[in-house]
Amino acid sequence: MKWTDTREIGETLADEFPDVDPLTLSFVKMHEMICALPDFDDDPEGSNEKILEAILTVWLDERD
Repeated sequence: MKWTDTREIGETLADEFPDVDPLTLSFVKMHEMICALPDFDDDPEGSNEKILEAILTVWLDERD
């Protein structure tokens, strides 16, 4: 997965961390969680606030 795969990352986070409320996480913590995903293979410095917000939105949608 790359940073541009925001939907896939958000869905994976929802699957991997079903008991985590993403609204309680800082972007720094969420960034660490994404970089630690087994299928994530991109430059850790390649993200930005817009990308993390998009991932967060997908993660929240998956919880509903």
